[in-house]
Amino acid sequence: MPHKIVSKRQLSQDIFTAEIEAPLIAQARSPGQFVIISINNQYAERIPLTIADADAGKGTIRLIWQRVGKTTAELADLQVGDEIANISGPLGRPTRIENFGTVVCVGGGIGSAPLLPIAKALKDAGNKIISIIGAQSKNLLILEDEFRRISDELIVTTDDGSYGRKALVTEPLKEVCQRKAKPDRAFAIGPAIMMKFCAEVTRQFDIPIQVSLNTIMVDGTGMCGGCRVEIDGKPKFVCVDGPEFDGHKVNFDLMIKRLNAYSSQEQQAYEHYKKFSRRRHGDGPGWTTDNG
Repeated sequence: MPHKIVSKRQLSQDIFTAEIEAPLIAQARSPGQFVIISINNQYAERIPLTIADADAGKGTIRLIWQRVGKTTAELADLQVGDEIANISGPLGRPTRIENFGTVVCVGGGIGSAPLLPIAKALKDAGNKIISIIGAQSKNLLILEDEFRRISDELIVTTDDGSYGRKALVTEPLKEVCQRKAKPDRAFAIGPAIMMKFCAEVTRQFDIPIQVSLNTIMVDGTGMCGGCRVEIDGKPKFVCVDGPEFDGHKVNFDLMIKRLNAYSSQEQQAYEHYKKFSRRRHGDGPGWTTDNG
């Protein structure tokens, strides 16, 4: 059954959000879960995307993605009224939500998107929410207003200092952990290297941390083996055993090596799609010189 795009907008440079008709998924989803999408039925790649929000009444789910490869670029080129051929889900294990007390939520770049529904659910469960969101620069920062609405305290950072505080997210995280009333739990989603250092910071203060390893998923069903990671010395598959894990038990160094396994093939497919798109549509405003 095809799924119509109800609304779509651009959040920042190369980052988009869309509401898409998927009534059964909207009713069943929980924070932390994801879907597998296939844009068309002709040789389309299947990619996992975390459900950023859902409206069971409207029968829609919200997806947020960054244009980094062929399929995310193709998805970004779709317009309101266009249809996605297949959306499967909700998949993955839901986030464990309860009243922990004070929770610090750390989002880096596009990682703020899957973090948002988790932070919302934690707030609804009665937690005090301290949110730290960061990006390389102001034009890549997303969801600031939405995090501000649900957070008791919000800290915004940029690597280059173009907005908010000039710092990596780990700097204010350490300061929050050093407070007399330290957080009871932490959640971090973002680049693997960011989550690695967030885990190292919280380890110093004996604060449990959950991380989402969704960026390494490929097929999303446990069949391809592409998302195999090492957790507490044992192999796990992110798509069926996660996507969230105890950050203190993740072998991030191994994960970072595996993240580059398909990079050359992904880049080739992306370049081919861009050339095809330009021949079909011309150089539209969506393509920039940063993309080749």
